[in-house]
Amino acid sequence: MSAASMAGDIVTLEVADHVALVTLNRPPVNALNRAMRDAIIEVFDAVSERDDIRVAVLTGAGKAFCAGADLKDRPDPGKTGAFHAHNRVTRETGNAIRECAKPVIAAVNGAALGAGLGLMAACDIYLAAEDAVFGMPEIDVGLAGGGAMLRTIFGRSTMRMMMYTGWRLTGAELYRRGIIEKATSREDLLPEAMRYAACIADKSPLAINYAKTSANMVDLMPQRDAYRFEQNFTVALSRTEDAKEARTAFVEKRKPVFKGR
Repeated sequence: MSAASMAGDIVTLEVADHVALVTLNRPPVNALNRAMRDAIIEVFDAVSERDDIRVAVLTGAGKAFCAGADLKDRPDPGKTGAFHAHNRVTRETGNAIRECAKPVIAAVNGAALGAGLGLMAACDIYLAAEDAVFGMPEIDVGLAGGGAMLRTIFGRSTMRMMMYTGWRLTGAELYRRGIIEKATSREDLLPEAMRYAACIADKSPLAINYAKTSANMVDLMPQRDAYRFEQNFTVALSRTEDAKEARTAFVEKRKPVFKGR
């Protein structure tokens, strides 16, 4: 597996067999500061553009996935414009993952708290260690927020419970509630995430790209408009070389060889 460090070692990117492994690497708990947010944006922008990457896995180094925002890095409320700049880069951190042209699998190996839970929510598919913990502790430090992110993964009551109490749920509990695809031991988590990634990487890169774009767009559309949007994508895909290759391979009972065009 070839490795590349981007924006220092604070976020690492490794690529093999069309799968990118993105690791948050800011010990001890991978707390988010400005440098780490900038690095996440840089890495996922690169993932979007690179033709050798078809899918990404996001995980954390050590025992934590991401324990949230680094409180020592909070903007100075007395400095004009500081909070606006901070909030802008905070939004764009999640957007870089959510809008990544390639699917992103969250492999949550440990604590995913506050903004760290937001990183997971920005991904497409969720897997976690059984003992990983998830929560929104902002209320315990005199802050609030996260509802816009939480509502994408939790129901109304659970979202509000987490925001109001700061209570935490485990990976096993999230699996029981049908929120994540798999809850595994910590040792099995990354291999399982890579199994999902390998399956996606075997598909037509054009089809996967269209599917990711479609999934993001239909989230925002009324059902009638969303269905028409997807139908138009299907028409466009049916005219590609990859679609022809998929049909031919099916008839010939062989594995398709996709070229991304």
